Amino acid sequence: MAKTLKKQYKYTGKNFKIKNMEQKFATKSTKKLYRALKDLEIRSILEFWDGYKHIDIYIPDAKVYIEVDGLQHYTNPTQIIKDFNRDHYSNVGKIDTLHIPNEMLENHLEKIVKAIMGVVKKRQNK
Repeated sequence: MAKTLKKQYKYTGKNFKIKNMEQKFATKSTKKLYRALKDLEIRSILEFWDGYKHIDIYIPDAKVYIEVDGLQHYTNPTQIIKDFNRDHYSNVGKIDTLHIPNEMLENHLEKIVKAIMGVVKKRQNK
């Protein structure tokens, strides 16, 4: 995981650019959240590979994965079970996963980003 983490960090500078691969896979809502986090100088990685799965956004300083989920994550039993398994592997690595529905981001982006910022600050002070 360290090699992957090191490779991913080169894309997280202050003057970030979303790489072509990341643009291809990240949804519009995910990119919007990522940019809002970057605007507040919260170090985050878009489309992070943890060795098992791609994570929409990873905030290493807070050990938080963020998954921006569409409706299928709440209405498709197969997808729900897949998400349980994905979260299990995150928990084993002592990383918490925050699931945010697309609709919540569309209507409450500012509040959500503020709350995430609070989590990052609290976890950095541990």
